[in-house]
Amino acid sequence: MSPLVQLAILLACIFIGARMSGIGLGVMGMMGLLIFIFAFGVEPSDPPLEVMLIILSVVTSAAALQAAGGMDYLVDVAGKILRKHPSQITLLGPLVTYAFVLFAGTAHISYSIMPIIAEVAIKNRIRPERAMSMSVTAAHMAITASPVSAAAAALLSVLGGTGVGLAQILLIAIPSTLIGVLVGILFVWKRGKELDQDPEFLERMKDPAFVKNLEGNEEQATTTLAPGAIKSVVIFALAISAVVLLGSFPDLLPEFSGKEGFTPGFAVNASGRLQMPSMIMMIMLSATGLIILFANTTAAKVTKASLFASGGQATIAVFGVVWMSSTFMDHNFEVIKNTLGEVVAAYPWLFAVALFLLSMLLYSQASTTKALMPLGLSLGLSPAYLIGIFPACNGHFFIPGYPTLLTAIQFDRTGTTRIGKYVLNHSFMLPGIVTTVASVLAGLLLQSVLL
Repeated sequence: MSPLVQLAILLACIFIGARMSGIGLGVMGMMGLLIFIFAFGVEPSDPPLEVMLIILSVVTSAAALQAAGGMDYLVDVAGKILRKHPSQITLLGPLVTYAFVLFAGTAHISYSIMPIIAEVAIKNRIRPERAMSMSVTAAHMAITASPVSAAAAALLSVLGGTGVGLAQILLIAIPSTLIGVLVGILFVWKRGKELDQDPEFLERMKDPAFVKNLEGNEEQATTTLAPGAIKSVVIFALAISAVVLLGSFPDLLPEFSGKEGFTPGFAVNASGRLQMPSMIMMIMLSATGLIILFANTTAAKVTKASLFASGGQATIAVFGVVWMSSTFMDHNFEVIKNTLGEVVAAYPWLFAVALFLLSMLLYSQASTTKALMPLGLSLGLSPAYLIGIFPACNGHFFIPGYPTLLTAIQFDRTGTTRIGKYVLNHSFMLPGIVTTVASVLAGLLLQSVLL
């Protein structure tokens, strides 16, 4: 009975933490961990230091990019692309968002692109819900395909001992998620009534103030480029290239075995090879230093950037909830294996469903990956199969409380992007499910052919 009680406590902490939002998952995770330790005598597992430090490193580098004006420059480029082809906003909005999140490794960059997507759609009388819902979904998918995201690093840390490198993960994750996004775009292409036939929009158009606000700002605002903006983008791009290169060719990583005083540890594995997660931290924080030195910004501006605060919240959330979840998994491993082993062996697709369900609660691809992927290996699922179902970690659109969903709703002044009367019948539900299923199916097909 004890494992069921522990599971109930685990789920209760996750539910309460998710309702708190922000650092809520982290602090409730720590409370659950204390209950496990003192009420059940459960030995805590190791804290998820790798994932936490990678999040801090990557987000700090992205914050430096933001502080130097590089993020504004990227958003300006995105705006020009979208405004140049306004009739294709349903296609280009999600694809541009996907590309930018893939580059930056954080979905927070999408907040700056959302108002442009909404504006272009409204001015061309294209139902904004189509582009907005898929742009949010594309941003989530890009996280599981980005070489510098915490989610990809978490999967790499789990599968690293099996000989899987970053190249194998990206070889499947990028095309599978991109295929899923394209399928999702086709799904929403004519979804919902046209804007000039939508009852809620027509009702709002009766308000002169709404019409004036809707038609305002016809002239595109000019963006003043910060002095170090382009330099910061170049430095960030070089850092990503270095991560991909070293992650794709592990033999390029330094080796220390046989050297005097060699001791395996956090950064260096037992074979003496420097581990890729540690290298990601070094590269991204070094890129931060280069941006500060050469891109006309300061360390103080970096720590004041909005992305830096977001990174702190994500780190605390991962810290608490993953530590609690991994402690529960480790302590009850035999029970879980005996209960799920035969089922997963017979129906391996159920593990993808489990990833999706947990990501709905954790609101984090990295947390979900770190919490469940080791269990998948233990249950006998192959590394290639786990890479194929990796996009299933994108279930946090299901419950409409994630910041990207709420931001998209706020920027759509027409009211077409919305949360429905029954909460779960919101604008992102069907596009998210279609895209996730298509991405997982594509991932499974690609892994069977390429790995």
